[in-house]
Amino acid sequence: MRNPKRFFLLLFQILTHVGIILTCHRAEYQIGPECCPMCPAGTRVNKHCTEFRSTSCLPCDEGITYMDNPTGMTQCLPCRICDPGAGLKVKTACSTMSNAVCEAQEGHFCEQQAEGSCVSARKHRRCEPGEFIQKPGSPSADTVCSPCDEGTFSNGTLSKCQPHTQCEQMDKITVNAGTFSSDAECGERNNMPVVIGISVGAVIVTLVIIVSVALVCFKKRLGNGNDVL
Repeated sequence: MRNPKRFFLLLFQILTHVGIILTCHRAEYQIGPECCPMCPAGTRVNKHCTEFRSTSCLPCDEGITYMDNPTGMTQCLPCRICDPGAGLKVKTACSTMSNAVCEAQEGHFCEQQAEGSCVSARKHRRCEPGEFIQKPGSPSADTVCSPCDEGTFSNGTLSKCQPHTQCEQMDKITVNAGTFSSDAECGERNNMPVVIGISVGAVIVTLVIIVSVALVCFKKRLGNGNDVL
């Protein structure tokens, strides 16, 4: 072979012509022996190019499909669905050039993300009675609960445990002692024994006075009877 370089160049041209070896530009895609121009973002290929015509494109369906890059694909990509049943809502609606972006609903937090969108959300934890809300839940984090200290209580909805009411300081008695989940219950003091004691005392004093007066009157009558005799 007198000129191997020329031979390989000729072979490359032949293979390229029949489509075995084909190098397309970055903005093109290969279909058989042709390098077709890609369709722009937001569109798809309707008809591939030929030797005599360029690529034919169609727009994606608004809110249903999208294409975020130039492509040689004949079908647009389906829009992401933000399922309310999975605790998701739409943050950014799907357009012909970009996919939808989902986020957690109110009262939920995102526990898994992909491609800048929330794909799985869960309800915020509810603190139990005897716990307080140390840190409220957010769209990206769950609620943090902590137990109450001795002598305090919370029904699970408070951001800080409250001290038990001291009934004695209110001149009352404790009917039910406080727990971690409920306050102490107070009642009025029972003053009936004092009232009864005062009443009995008054009656006794009254009787003593009556008896004393009766004795004095009786003695006077006896004295008057002796004078007559």
